[in-house]
Amino acid sequence: MSTLLHSAPTSSPSFSRIITPRFAFAPITRISLRNGVRSKAIEAVKLENGRPSASEFVVSGSGNAIPSYVVAPNARVQDLVNRNDTRLRIFSGTANPALAQEIACYLGLELGKIKIKRFADGEIYVQLQESVRGCDVFLVQPTCPPANENLMELLIMIDACRRASAKNITAVIPYFGYARADRKTQGRESIAAKLVANLITEAGANRVLACDLHSGQSMGYFDIPVDHVYGQPVILDYLASKTICSDDLVVVSPDVGGVARARAFAKKLSDAPLAIVDKRRHGHNVAEVMNLIGDVRGKVAVMVDDMIDTAGTIAKGAALLHQEGAREVYACTTHAVFSPPAIERLSSGLFQEVIITNTIPVAEQNYFPQLTVLSVANLLGETVWRVHDDCSKPNSCKLFKWVDEDVKEDEDVEEEEKCRDETQKQLEEARKENHKLHKKLDVKRRKRSILLCVVGLCLVITLFSCVVRVWN
Repeated sequence: MSTLLHSAPTSSPSFSRIITPRFAFAPITRISLRNGVRSKAIEAVKLENGRPSASEFVVSGSGNAIPSYVVAPNARVQDLVNRNDTRLRIFSGTANPALAQEIACYLGLELGKIKIKRFADGEIYVQLQESVRGCDVFLVQPTCPPANENLMELLIMIDACRRASAKNITAVIPYFGYARADRKTQGRESIAAKLVANLITEAGANRVLACDLHSGQSMGYFDIPVDHVYGQPVILDYLASKTICSDDLVVVSPDVGGVARARAFAKKLSDAPLAIVDKRRHGHNVAEVMNLIGDVRGKVAVMVDDMIDTAGTIAKGAALLHQEGAREVYACTTHAVFSPPAIERLSSGLFQEVIITNTIPVAEQNYFPQLTVLSVANLLGETVWRVHDDCSKPNSCKLFKWVDEDVKEDEDVEEEEKCRDETQKQLEEARKENHKLHKKLDVKRRKRSILLCVVGLCLVITLFSCVVRVWN
């Protein structure tokens, strides 16, 4: 019987290229407040399962324990006192403990103690090693390969928290397995994404926090709230730090289905032009490139996708881009599934750099020189805190609401164009009416002038005739 007991796992030292993006802040100590005011601790407090240890506190005259190093106004002291009442707990499964540890560090907490073991027959056993009664619990567990093992482990963790009387249970799923089975493409097929959503809901989860779902409609499969964040801002921030001229960039979608994603990415990347690789798929995990839509000659091509599985699609697309004259090809993706033979295809020299995130842990033997791993821990950590603190999600999480945002922008542009056309028509009509009025006024003025001239002439003639009679 193999046993796994972990409370604060750390990353392997061989993971040398894990990069934290510039937009994410350094880990800070979060303070949960009843009055909605936050403050940062002056020093790091020694934490025990997310709570300051008793040695760090002294008892004030009112009986409240406050940090011994604090000399602050009453409001600040009260804020720090409330920190001891935090109900936030972070637990990690066995799928990606390194990411869970980074999230906990960002929040200024330690991972909760949990015991996970597997019996000889493969059954999973989960026991929480600390009380979560009345707590807001976040379970970090991507359903990456082995998908069935990790999914079952997540379900049992949720059930354990529910039976331990946790107040709220949020399943933090950086990578949602079975997301590609979100519709029926042929007869008598299952929709596994809906089935997995039902399993998570029935297990007792109150909320789901997911990162870069394969398709937006997967959120509708859950009968509980879903917070959907996007890892693309992390990749955008990294690309912005590289010395690539914006005029040389072109964003490439490896298939027609990812056009909306690539178009939104291109808008954020200095409004770069867009190219599309047209492909025909003859079977699962088998792709054939047909042709390229767009110009990539002499440019730096950035291929954008939500995941890389066997790398067949993106590798054949990169080969086509080189044939069409692309100077360099970058591959950017959030989820690195890396099923064989993905590593051989990605390290074959087709790509200048392969940029991924750590939503799925990369095995040590799968690292190659062109691979760069970016961390989404701060993005997820900030979202976790805002969910716990009943705040809205961070703005960076809303950068890539691809389809909805693009459709809304297109509708806004169409409405603006219609309003402009209507305004121009109204202006033209007003100008015509004004012109007609001016013509009428001119005619009246001319008539008046002629009438005055005639009257004046008559008066002159009458006056002349009178003068002649007087002289005679």
